[in-house]
Amino acid sequence: MDEILAPLQDAFEGQIVRLFTPLLRAHGQLDFHGQRLAEILSTALLIIFGAISFVVGYIYKDIHLTLWIGLGGTVFTGLAVIPAWPWFNRNPEKWLASSGAGNSGGPRVLVDGVKVH
Repeated sequence: MDEILAPLQDAFEGQIVRLFTPLLRAHGQLDFHGQRLAEILSTALLIIFGAISFVVGYIYKDIHLTLWIGLGGTVFTGLAVIPAWPWFNRNPEKWLASSGAGNSGGPRVLVDGVKVH
């Protein structure tokens, strides 16, 4: 069964990657402030849409409408916070420069008895 499902899973995952690659390639990074903003925004939007869907569903006595509004709010929230929008990278971190491969003073890791850089 795994022989049948593995190629299908690889094809499906490849489709997802190809679908979202243009969105992720645009800027591709979030800074720490952007991650905090995305977390606060997603929490707030989900709470707002959840409350709206509950109130509308309660007023109209329609669970189907409640679920559709909740689903729409979840999709909207995902589109608002999942892609790496430029406003999530307003405060990029300055990273230290690479010390190079020839630096003998750098940290070493022992893997199977061999030291690697």
